[in-house]
Amino acid sequence: MPTPPLLLTVLATLAAAAHPSCSPGPDPSGKCQRLASTHSATCVDLHLRTCADAAYNHTSFPTPLEHRSWEAVESSPEYILLGVLHFLLEGQCNPDLRLLGCSVLVPRCEGGHTQRPCRHVCEGLREACQPAFDAIDMAWPYFLDCARYFTPEEEGCYDPLEQLRGEPDAEEALPSGLPPTFIRFAHHSYAQMARVLKRTAARCPQVAKTYSIGRSFEGKDLLVIEFSSRPGQHELMEPEVKLIGNIHGNEVAGREMLIYLAQYLCSEYLLGNPRIQRLLNTTRIHLLPSMNPDGYEVAAAEGAGYNGWISGRQNAQNLDLNRNFPDLTSEYYRLASTRGVRTDHIPISQYYWWGKVAPETKAIMKWIQTIPFVLSASLHGGDLVVSYPFDFSKHPHEEKMFSPTPDEKMFKLLARAYADVHPMMMDRSENRCGGNFLKQGSIINGADWYSFTGGMSDFNYLHSNCFEITVELGCVKFPPEEALYGLWQHNKEPLLNFLEMVHRGIKGVVTDKYGKPVKNARILVKGIRHDVTTAPDGDYWRLLPPGSHIVIAQAPGYSKVMKRVSIPLRMRRAGRVDFILQPLGTGPKNFLPGPSRALPWSQDSQGQAAQLDFEPPRARRQPAGGSKPWWWSYFTSLTPYKPRWLLKY
Repeated sequence: MPTPPLLLTVLATLAAAAHPSCSPGPDPSGKCQRLASTHSATCVDLHLRTCADAAYNHTSFPTPLEHRSWEAVESSPEYILLGVLHFLLEGQCNPDLRLLGCSVLVPRCEGGHTQRPCRHVCEGLREACQPAFDAIDMAWPYFLDCARYFTPEEEGCYDPLEQLRGEPDAEEALPSGLPPTFIRFAHHSYAQMARVLKRTAARCPQVAKTYSIGRSFEGKDLLVIEFSSRPGQHELMEPEVKLIGNIHGNEVAGREMLIYLAQYLCSEYLLGNPRIQRLLNTTRIHLLPSMNPDGYEVAAAEGAGYNGWISGRQNAQNLDLNRNFPDLTSEYYRLASTRGVRTDHIPISQYYWWGKVAPETKAIMKWIQTIPFVLSASLHGGDLVVSYPFDFSKHPHEEKMFSPTPDEKMFKLLARAYADVHPMMMDRSENRCGGNFLKQGSIINGADWYSFTGGMSDFNYLHSNCFEITVELGCVKFPPEEALYGLWQHNKEPLLNFLEMVHRGIKGVVTDKYGKPVKNARILVKGIRHDVTTAPDGDYWRLLPPGSHIVIAQAPGYSKVMKRVSIPLRMRRAGRVDFILQPLGTGPKNFLPGPSRALPWSQDSQGQAAQLDFEPPRARRQPAGGSKPWWWSYFTSLTPYKPRWLLKY
């Protein structure tokens, strides 16, 4: 017996109530009805604070969610969710998700017609942001159903994120008569910085490209420009080095130095400078001029010469990014007291993720875990000195205490590579900026200067293979524009000299007897209790000071291989030292000495390698025993409605 039409309508209405992504309607197939891509409407001015920065100024009623007034929109749980989502997700996917939600909550209205947002934008954002929702055990909001509320491009749609990147409306033309190699020694806004980096990559596409490692809390791309003979990919045995500026938003000299450095590398490469061509052809260089673009906006609003000592230092969450990394140094001191325990590649504690972790910090950590960086520098301001790890004192109550890493000799070489060619750091005048560091040669162990936890340099060293130093570029944190050219002249050679230091020490490939690369094999140096590990292709880089070293390669299931290497005093190119690992119990007991260009002799000794102790960050705050997630009480306290559509269970 056929179902009466009236019953079909009732069933459809009940289905829509149970599943908000479906609209009521007599559809005999039982499928959700699709909304038209456009329909006639009366356009009204957009008056919602949460959606004030949308790419349009008019909307219409009723909305796709059947709200018929501003009061209905503002009191809805959907609107309240958009207002708190960036706090719940700790800045992840903000403001993308908010603008995407606004495009549904208050649709775009132009010329008497409403327009629907593009489905591909929704789908791309859901793929990128779903892990953030999973991490807090929240369901994807029903009103961001890509199939229901969004439309394909061929049906006519608009991109609700079109103005998100802070891109300018029109290209800034260079003054007439100036060559393309011209560098504008001035402060750069976020939009100007992005434009310069992208223009530079477009001038040198054979060796440069830009990419984003994530977003700031306020949604600005953390934009990187890289230089390499094959931009966009890791090449076998090509070392990776990064330079990071503006981690404190009001310390802007490093930001500008890296913007200028990017233009300089591109121009000099095109002009045939042999030093720059050799550097870019043998090294993969990543420049992140601004790690804290939100803080920079606060500092820039006050302007050069008027900026306070701390205005804009922190990010938009009021977090000091150079105190926001996991404190692995305390764990190192605990482990170092136990013989035979590894003190490198220390995993991140689960407890760390329960604290407030900035999206900028998360982006850097993911970057470090994704790319096998060898060397790094963080550019700061406020003094004139180069510091190196550890930054946290081995006695926590000592504010100033020399606290070296196992690689103290190498770190001092790295610091001197910058300071020794910097004219102001070598100035012997006691009246100069940073005069109190003259006796130390303008370099200092970080904890011996002042001790702090959660620093980026300690994290790099203890969680990855990367050696990072901190460069204080001058006593004025936000220098006036007329000082920028002089700063560039002082720092150009130190920056280049430091980049070239990535080629000190040894490099090679670790394979099994069939030539297959061994990933995560350990490279040990006797007398230095800090191992590095091989990349996925089996290649490794080990920064080492001059002298004779015994180097050991080992991996689970294989015999150790030991070699002696000699590093010359003025070495400019890393020595090639490869290792072939034999399965346990199948290789010869000993190798006879044999000729080798990189080492006088080699021998094999058996030994089981320890399992690599590395853990990526895990999801946090998962509900236990069927209880509601942590955010449920917080969210429901803001509205009388109970948005159960946000619950996954």
